[in-house]
Amino acid sequence: MAEPEFTLLGDALWLDFVNTARGRVTSPPDLLPDGAAVLRWAEAQRLDLNGGAPSLIEVQQFRERLSALAEALHAGLQPPGGTIAAINQQLAQGGGCHQLTRISGGWQLRFAPERRASVLEAIAQSAAASLADSVRFVRRCAGESCSLFFIDDSSNQSRRWCNAVECGGQMKVERRRGLLR
Repeated sequence: MAEPEFTLLGDALWLDFVNTARGRVTSPPDLLPDGAAVLRWAEAQRLDLNGGAPSLIEVQQFRERLSALAEALHAGLQPPGGTIAAINQQLAQGGGCHQLTRISGGWQLRFAPERRASVLEAIAQSAAASLADSVRFVRRCAGESCSLFFIDDSSNQSRRWCNAVECGGQMKVERRRGLLR
């Protein structure tokens, strides 16, 4: 079976996007080197390309901002202001309105978009949702050569690896080898 082109295990769309410039090797290749790769990634994520694909420069700049956000959150720091502005800029592009909706006998105020979110809007919505959720933490994999980010929503925030089998298993083997020498 062939290896998938993209690693989609960040548990949040925006982290899967950030992880396209990261990997499990010391110098990972950029998985979004051109517009065609961006289209394949959007398709793999089942994102709507209404309005077309974003430009490669927009994609790279937004990914850079979100990478800084992931690094800050992993380190327990406040999000960079420029990143919040970039997220809000993407969120502002979606049209729609708030509507009152009856759910289970009660009323709720919900936002009703005019159209499906574009690729960058969907990524921005994912990042905003992660920031707004106080029980979800952004972590960088503890694997020795892995730099992938993931969401740790475990009850005691103890998850260490992006993939327990690939990175966690590798760490256990390396630990055993160290003990045997």
